[in-house]
Amino acid sequence: MKRVLAYCLFLIGCSTAAMAIDVNYKLSLKQPGNDAVSYALKANGQQLTAVGQQLPVTISQRLTSEGDAQRLTVTLTARERVYFNLGAMAATTFATDDCDFYLPGFWYHKNLRSPREAPSFHTSKSWNFREDRLSSPLTGVIDLKSGRTLTVMRVLDAPCEGLTTHQEGEVIVSGKTSVGYLGFDNESGQAKLTFGYPYLETPRRYIRKLTLTPSITAFACLDKGETKSISWIIREGEAKDYGQFVSQTWEQCMDQLNPQPVRPLYTPEEMKAQLANYFRKGYVDKYQLKYHSGHGLRCDNCLPVDHVQLGFCGRVLLNGFNALEYGEKTGEQRLVEMGNEIFDSWLQYGFTARGYFKEDMHIAQGIPADQDCIHSIRQQSEAVYAVLHYLVYERQHGRQHKEWEQKMRQLLDQMLLLQKSDGHFPRKYRDDHSDVDASGGSTPSATSTLVMGYKYFKDKRYLEAAKRTVDYLEENIISKSDYFSSTLDANCEDKEAAISAVTATYYLAMVTKKAERQHYIDLCRQAAYFALSWYYLWDVPFAQGQMLGDLGFQSRGWSNVSVENNHIDVFVFELPHIVEWLGKETGEKRFQQIHDVIFSSLNQLLPTKERLCGIGVPGFNPEVVQHTHWDYGRNGKGFYNDIFAPGWTVASLWELYSPQRTDSFLKMK
Repeated sequence: MKRVLAYCLFLIGCSTAAMAIDVNYKLSLKQPGNDAVSYALKANGQQLTAVGQQLPVTISQRLTSEGDAQRLTVTLTARERVYFNLGAMAATTFATDDCDFYLPGFWYHKNLRSPREAPSFHTSKSWNFREDRLSSPLTGVIDLKSGRTLTVMRVLDAPCEGLTTHQEGEVIVSGKTSVGYLGFDNESGQAKLTFGYPYLETPRRYIRKLTLTPSITAFACLDKGETKSISWIIREGEAKDYGQFVSQTWEQCMDQLNPQPVRPLYTPEEMKAQLANYFRKGYVDKYQLKYHSGHGLRCDNCLPVDHVQLGFCGRVLLNGFNALEYGEKTGEQRLVEMGNEIFDSWLQYGFTARGYFKEDMHIAQGIPADQDCIHSIRQQSEAVYAVLHYLVYERQHGRQHKEWEQKMRQLLDQMLLLQKSDGHFPRKYRDDHSDVDASGGSTPSATSTLVMGYKYFKDKRYLEAAKRTVDYLEENIISKSDYFSSTLDANCEDKEAAISAVTATYYLAMVTKKAERQHYIDLCRQAAYFALSWYYLWDVPFAQGQMLGDLGFQSRGWSNVSVENNHIDVFVFELPHIVEWLGKETGEKRFQQIHDVIFSSLNQLLPTKERLCGIGVPGFNPEVVQHTHWDYGRNGKGFYNDIFAPGWTVASLWELYSPQRTDSFLKMK
């Protein structure tokens, strides 16, 4: 059916000037077994009607001022049982080619860093998404020529979710749902923001990694005499660039949604006591390289496997250090032995002749030869981070490791040779320093490592190299608000790139003074808004029978991963401590608030003997938390994938509950 829309003209007030916005409505009604029929709606005072049609539902609209924005409320009352989908479209005068879009935690700019197989402008210039894909239920656009902005945010209902029997086409929700949709439309050449209830996803639906499928339109049921009201906050404003648009919008989302800390289930000490079981049960000592198995385990049994990833997914050396430190603190000698065995084995067998770590292997097939190794600046940096913390700890306990110190000097010196003339590091490279992926998106991973090398070895060459990385970072990433390619298994817009930028600038702020320090603080704050934009400020709903909902899981404080990987996880490491510090440095109280939300929330799915949370072994914290209709191929919303990587989740939470570790390192004399 040809889509025809009428419009209502609203006057939206703002702090600069009043702006007339056309809001177009469409009502789709479905009779079970028949295709839906769509009606254009026309305003008649507060009533919305279809010209020449007697609808089985009455619809009214109401617009009220709410601060510097307007609240739009649409109310439907059924004359008889109806199955409906209500859509709206707020028009602008912004030319599509001049615009960038923002849907928190899922869409940045035009998503052009992402491939065609994920939502991006490569595939379409118009998209609609379920609200639970978004860390805040908001859609926004900025006209880069004029600096004018427009956002539409859903006013949340009490969370509820109903299941559907099909995943594409026209579907009727089996029960109540609070999930609507948000998006944008550019078919006319001028940008429009789209919103409605219940959800639809067009032109394609993103169901798993790099997999787009046909669209879906959901229909909710209203029984005779039943009423449903849906509200949105519409705000027009101005911003000097995309970065300011995102930061202002995040602040508005924080103020509107006002997320509060979750009542924690466990103390930090109780968390570590449970997570330590991962050290006990995940340890593998039958190969030359010892490790805690952290990559590619099955959720149902958590049995160790032979896939060893030194950095992100396994964080082998960091977990080895954590086991050693915790074992000495609690008197559990076997954990101490594990930590020492891991470090001893990697010192003996874990390096190439040039001095880089061997970082990814199926070790049952043997340790790869130097010429077969491909390195990532992220994993190398993560390994040095762990070793330097280990060396400081050991030195404090009267133990020296000269061989490890020599290895770290060798690796850091190689990094100086690897750094490009503009300050960036290649994302991936071979042992002979030839590039595999010359992209600079992972550069901030190296910054903190270089700063740590400077603090430990008192070598100013490392500090100067770190400063050069942030020169590159400022010019190419922060100033352009373009955070990408830091995730190991995806090369797209992602949270971890923004977190790396926050961490890099924080480290430099901690070792510099006066105006230079303030400059790094300012950069850290700019990057922090992007990192925090990936974190949920609301609780998505789950249906009965979806495990996460049945467990009482609350999503606020958890974060989406990337455009390619649309699930939430516990990736924080040092971020909460940095955000808390940044709040004190800048006076931004929202930073302290979001710190409290994150810190209190990330313990919710810890597997314990009494409450396994869908994981086979206590302490093996889940990784792929599927909070929306997206999966890696197994189980879907409300569950986990069948395969997971607990090595990094344990390491991340351990850092969260070790808030003084980095601060103490950077302040040591």
